[in-house]
Amino acid sequence: MNKIAFIFPGQGSQHTGMGKDLYDNYDNAKEFFNNIDEISGRSVSKLCFEGSEQDLKQTVNSQPAILTVSMVAYEILKKETNLTPDFVAGHSLGEYSALYAAGVIKAGELIKLVQKRAELMNNAPSGGMTAILGMDDAQISALIQESSSEGIICAANYNTPDQTVISGEMKAIEKANKLAKQFGAKRVISLAVSGAFHSPLMRPISEAFTKYINDTNINDAEIPIVTNVDARSTIDKAELSSKMIKQMYSSVYWKQSISYMVDAGVNTFIEIGPGKVLSGMIKKISKTANVYNVCDKESLENVKQTVASFVSAW
Repeated sequence: MNKIAFIFPGQGSQHTGMGKDLYDNYDNAKEFFNNIDEISGRSVSKLCFEGSEQDLKQTVNSQPAILTVSMVAYEILKKETNLTPDFVAGHSLGEYSALYAAGVIKAGELIKLVQKRAELMNNAPSGGMTAILGMDDAQISALIQESSSEGIICAANYNTPDQTVISGEMKAIEKANKLAKQFGAKRVISLAVSGAFHSPLMRPISEAFTKYINDTNINDAEIPIVTNVDARSTIDKAELSSKMIKQMYSSVYWKQSISYMVDAGVNTFIEIGPGKVLSGMIKKISKTANVYNVCDKESLENVKQTVASFVSAW
C-alpha cells in the first residue's frame, strides 16, 4: 500500500517574506500568526514577513520563525485537504514542527520551548560546520579520523548520499577542509553558523535544555515520528523527550530517515514550511518518490489538485 509522509525543514530554509502569502490568503493563517505573536511576546509574523536576511540568519530569530511558518502551513494543508500522513519527520529544528503535527506538544508550549532552544544554541561554544559534497560515509569517516588530531569533529548531518555536513572545533574543521579534496570531495562549503551544532560540543547546551523539556507537557504521538538521532519511528512520549535532548549533540540521520520511510512503503513526501531544501534532498535519496512542498497558496493548490486526488484513489 502506498503511504505518505509530511516532512518539515530546519535552519537554512528561512527567507524574507516567508508565510506572508499564507497570511494574506487564509483566515486561519492570520489567526495562527496573531496567536504566536501574543504567546511569544514579540512579532514573529513581522520577522517572517519583513525581517532582513541578516536578521533571519540569527538562530534566535530563524528557529521560531521557521517553526511558526511550518505550523501555519501544516494547519492550512490539514484544513484544505484532510490528508493524514503515515509518518512525520523534520530536519533538526524541523523535528519540532513534526512533533506539533503529531500532537506531541501544543503550539503555545512549543513556540516557548523552541525559543529557549534557540537562545541556548545562539550562545553555543564556538566551532564550525562544513558541507562536504561527493564523499561517501566511509570517506567521511576516514576524513574525520584524520582530522580529529586537531580536536573534536564529527559528522553532523547525513543529508544525501552525496552531501554530509561535518561539525566540531575550528582547528579540526580547518584541517578537514584542507584535506577533503584528497579524500575525494568534489566541493567543500564552509557554513555561516555560530556554533558546532550536532556535535559533542553541544552536550552542555543539551543539559541546560533538559530543564525546559521537563517543564513541557509532552504527549504520545498520534502519528509515528521518524527521529533524527536514529532514523527510527516512535510514538512514545518518554522516548521523544530523551531524543529532543540527545538531538542537540547527535548526528542528524536524514538520508537514513528517508530511506526508512521508503522501505516502510512511503512513496509520497510533502515538505511543509518555507523553501524546498528537503524536497531537493529527497529526490537525491529516492529516485522514485513523489515529492511536493507547501509554502504558499500556489504550492498548496498544487498539492490539493495532485496529491489529494490520487491519495483518495489508493
